[in-house]
Amino acid sequence: MPIESVNPANDTVLRVWSEMSEADLDVTLMAASQAQEFWASLPFEERALPLQALSEQFEQREAELAHLMAQEMGKPLPQGRAEVLKCASACRWVSENAADCLVDDFVDLDGERVLLTYRPLGLVLAVMPWNFPFWQVIRCLAPASMAGNGMLLKHAPSVQGCAEAMAEMTRDAGLPEGLFANLTLDEDRVGRLVARPEVAAVSLTGSTRAGSTVAAAAGDALKKCVLELGGSDPYVVLEDADIDLAVQCCAKSRLQNSGQSCIAAKRFIVVDAVRKDFTARLVAFMESQSWGDPLGADPVDIGPLARRDLRDALHEQVRKSVLSGARLLLGGKVPDGPGAYYPPTVLAGVQPGMPAFDEETFGPVAAVVPAVDEEHAFGLANATPFGLGAAIFTADAERGARLAADHFQVGNCAVNTMVMSDPRIPFGGIKASGFGRELGANGFREFTNLKTVRFPAV
Repeated sequence: MPIESVNPANDTVLRVWSEMSEADLDVTLMAASQAQEFWASLPFEERALPLQALSEQFEQREAELAHLMAQEMGKPLPQGRAEVLKCASACRWVSENAADCLVDDFVDLDGERVLLTYRPLGLVLAVMPWNFPFWQVIRCLAPASMAGNGMLLKHAPSVQGCAEAMAEMTRDAGLPEGLFANLTLDEDRVGRLVARPEVAAVSLTGSTRAGSTVAAAAGDALKKCVLELGGSDPYVVLEDADIDLAVQCCAKSRLQNSGQSCIAAKRFIVVDAVRKDFTARLVAFMESQSWGDPLGADPVDIGPLARRDLRDALHEQVRKSVLSGARLLLGGKVPDGPGAYYPPTVLAGVQPGMPAFDEETFGPVAAVVPAVDEEHAFGLANATPFGLGAAIFTADAERGARLAADHFQVGNCAVNTMVMSDPRIPFGGIKASGFGRELGANGFREFTNLKTVRFPAV
């Protein structure tokens, strides 16, 4: 079936691609396997060169790639440029640090020595989402390729133009032909692809439902997988918090990428002593944010959602939450006209049992959850199937760090700032937010065979 790229700002079809045939897929997988065998034989310093060139490609094509993301998934241009430059920075850091992160180690064992060495697995199938079309790919491609693996990219159909640009840049940067393969496939073929003998491992970023499906296929085939799935990140605001700072960080996190981020703040759990003040300032901030076409005459803070069906699903979550007792303080109405727009929205009095509390909301919707005190706040924060990120706001940052470490049931925490990914530190979730880690030294090692070699000590 054809794969369409549609501009969510005006519903215009940008381009239509034909799906790859099984014969073409066979040829692509054979070429990728051969390229990976050659690539794995190269030393780190030679693998680093194409990645450094890819970093330069991102820097040189910053404006072009930001424009492409604005077209295909509605990302505001400044955020698109920031994503491109983050990819450049990650490629550079990964190329410079892979050898240290994957260095051989030795253990003395009762008169023997043991070599611990990391070896590539082969071809990694990367099933990637539309919300960060380049960053999601790079944070898998860069460490996996430096570890000696190849990548098969199955990108979201709606950002196939970004996928093609990614493939073009890897070729221009000097990666061996076939090592990075862009597969133009529909989602219903992913399960069969996972089972192919050429595929050694799988990395997926996406919804919990998609992760469950792919994990089942990987389990059936006994293949390693790393999953970064949805989140309903709680941001806890304590009585001694700097309210202005808390509002700025909470709103910025909630609105990044027009609210379409797994690690966006989604539930603002605020103790009663400061909740009224926090809520008033949050509404004022959210109301001040401009929204519209990211390629229009005026710059905007928030673009359209990526698709109309996603916008409609978000509105249904808001509607059902209000019917269940939440108070609508701002937004919450679907605009007339073309495009997948949804205005900045604030819900107050959100409680467990409401969609805005129980489910992941993927859009510019802030849910303020009342908490009696600190203990109640942490109980609410963890009352979710998700476990991706969380933040806490308090005047005592060191105490906040201890509270975050001891009480949040998530993979990523922040104190007095927003949760962010960074190529230098591990990133990932627990519970329904997935398993495994990307980035940092751990990210290099996820797609390697940790091989143990015993030999007599001399």
